[in-house]
Amino acid sequence: MPLVSVVMPVYNSAATLGAAVRSVLTQTHGDLELLVTDDQSSDASMDLLREFAERDERVLPRSAPERGGAGRARNLAIERARGDYIAFLDSDDMWLPEKTEKQLSFAAESTAPLTFTSYFKMDAGYDGESTDWVPNGRVIRARAHVDYRAMLVQDHIGALTAMYDRNVLGTRLMPEMRKRQDYALWLSIMRDGADARGLAEPLAVYRAHQPGSLSSNKLSLVPYNWNLYREHEHLSVARSTRALAGAVWQSLRNSRI
Repeated sequence: MPLVSVVMPVYNSAATLGAAVRSVLTQTHGDLELLVTDDQSSDASMDLLREFAERDERVLPRSAPERGGAGRARNLAIERARGDYIAFLDSDDMWLPEKTEKQLSFAAESTAPLTFTSYFKMDAGYDGESTDWVPNGRVIRARAHVDYRAMLVQDHIGALTAMYDRNVLGTRLMPEMRKRQDYALWLSIMRDGADARGLAEPLAVYRAHQPGSLSSNKLSLVPYNWNLYREHEHLSVARSTRALAGAVWQSLRNSRI
């Protein structure tokens, strides 16, 4: 059975961290490791992680030597990974119990080295567990197939659902950018010739409009997207403008779900 390395950055997430960690530990595919990097939290996040680690050896927390942001925290976790696959989950989101099992089967059938799934949206105040989740109709639908050209127009991959095959792609780190590191990683993988496949079934739950969330307020990411297109992907002003328009449109559309 393939080992899945789950990468989770944490910063002052004690209120939601427990549900996120439990959603990983209750996966029907149990051959995984949860690599958590605490980015110098000032709340009880690290204490909570130590408690989980004492009860389950698959939880492997470590403190970042200094504040470096979500991208650096993820990379510190990826560098410790032993798994065949690298998957991502933020500390305020959740996976549904069969997410890993179904996505591994889908990846094997599609032979795609990068896969993602549809996902639900939940309100910021949701305080239940992934095992209690009742589908609510608020679904961000995964596109069946995404290549580099399509990804330049819109980021079609929800980071909480992404998983890449390390045996095919090698260990891929996120560019050291303040924000949009996940988008930059998907683009770099596809620029090298690998397409992504999307599983239609929603298998994760995204916490919407959470103050301080790693993924909140997408419109505030406009300048970071622009920098990504111009400095990282070296697009022309015209192509960057078209890509940015697509990103803004996607954010507005998803915000209505």
